[in-house]
Amino acid sequence: NSSSPFFFPLFLTLFPRLAHLTEMDHRSLLLPMASVLLLLFLFARPSSATRCPNCGSTAVPYPLSTSSSCGDPNYQVICNVSTGSLIFPTLNGSSYQVTSVAPQQQRFVIRPSSFIPGTCITTDIASEGVWLNQSLPFNIAAGNNIFYLNCSNALLNSPLNCSSSSLCHTYADASSEAASCRNAGICCSFTSGSSASNYTIRVRPTGCRAYRTFVVGTDTSLPLAQWQEGLVIQWQSPPELQCRSQADCDAAVASSTCSTDPASAAGVRRCLCNVDFLWDPFTGTCTK
Repeated sequence: NSSSPFFFPLFLTLFPRLAHLTEMDHRSLLLPMASVLLLLFLFARPSSATRCPNCGSTAVPYPLSTSSSCGDPNYQVICNVSTGSLIFPTLNGSSYQVTSVAPQQQRFVIRPSSFIPGTCITTDIASEGVWLNQSLPFNIAAGNNIFYLNCSNALLNSPLNCSSSSLCHTYADASSEAASCRNAGICCSFTSGSSASNYTIRVRPTGCRAYRTFVVGTDTSLPLAQWQEGLVIQWQSPPELQCRSQADCDAAVASSTCSTDPASAAGVRRCLCNVDFLWDPFTGTCTK
């Protein structure tokens, strides 16, 4: 095979323990190893700094990505073209509608799961509530007002406010949709913390079976009708786009150079902005 002289030295450099194999063994490994190299090459392709088109009436700011041709693929959301709704996918098969986006704050609001009719159980109990992927750049923002409903007695030993004065009672007593929760077990309330490690609102049969969330800044001293329901999700600032060569940067990010990222221990190459230019994480461009 004419490709053998090229592939053997490359494979032996990458995989020195294969040096003892025979040439026939080498040839039998050529195809799978070539496939591995091809996959590595493809995954190193730069993403596009192009902002995604609106989803219905909802703007999709950079770095949010609804397809491989726009945004940053690590910031994936889904556009339901039939309804014009922007959807945020989470783990365990659940997804939630995005009701608003605040690009300058790097946040969006999702609508919490509804109640199963006639019960104090939210429909996402099968997926155990909201679970964000910790390897992705999203987390639950600090300051959300979160109520756990229909909880077991075990919650009395938690640091949550499960007292008779908890705001969850104010909500359940005034909400028609939560009428089934008024006499359904214990309810507890808390405010999401300032840590970027907030990834979960868990519901399950042995703990709490339902929840409700109200966005950061909700004035709970006002009547319930003026509380803003939703869960604020924030995203981390996106880094510069990865690149293989200068041609990648010329095509995706003007005024940048394909260079090794000094912050990367793995030697990742990115389209780093040239002198006198700064990376703008809101637009995915290098600006003065």
